[in-house]
Amino acid sequence: MRKCIVLIISFLTLNLSMEAKTLVAYFSATGTTKAVAEQIAQATNDTLFAIEPAVPYTQADLDWQDKKSRSTLEMNDPNARPEMKKGNLKMADFEVVYLGFPIWWYVAPRIINTFLETYDCTGKTIIPFATSGGSTIPNCTNALRKTYPKLKFEDGRLLNRVSYKEIEEWVKSN
Repeated sequence: MRKCIVLIISFLTLNLSMEAKTLVAYFSATGTTKAVAEQIAQATNDTLFAIEPAVPYTQADLDWQDKKSRSTLEMNDPNARPEMKKGNLKMADFEVVYLGFPIWWYVAPRIINTFLETYDCTGKTIIPFATSGGSTIPNCTNALRKTYPKLKFEDGRLLNRVSYKEIEEWVKSN
């Protein structure tokens, strides 16, 4: 009986240590992506990290119809890397990264590049998720794969107007 209990406890300990530690990192200019990220963090019961610009975006900065707005200028420059607020994030602690953002000009905002170039995601499984008024996520994921060929990106998912139950099911499928 004692050997059986020890074996069960050993198995449970091994199983718990094999679970991937998950980070839910997100950038949200208006709060839409933040709400989804919070639900993913709740579903995974893991760490939530806001990717915040050092200088917050204003409504004028986000005016995609203004060719001189900050977001338009950044998105027209593939080398733009908006500065992030410094965070106390130890990427080595995580194996899986849910990476969330609104889709801008059919791709991830440039601050996502800043994040990926600031924190070493080598060897991590990166699962993109996005919100958008009309774009789809495959173009974003393909652009990230092309820019960062050494990183492992899953296909990801667009999470517009989805229920918490749908988010839970998606997280479980990953």
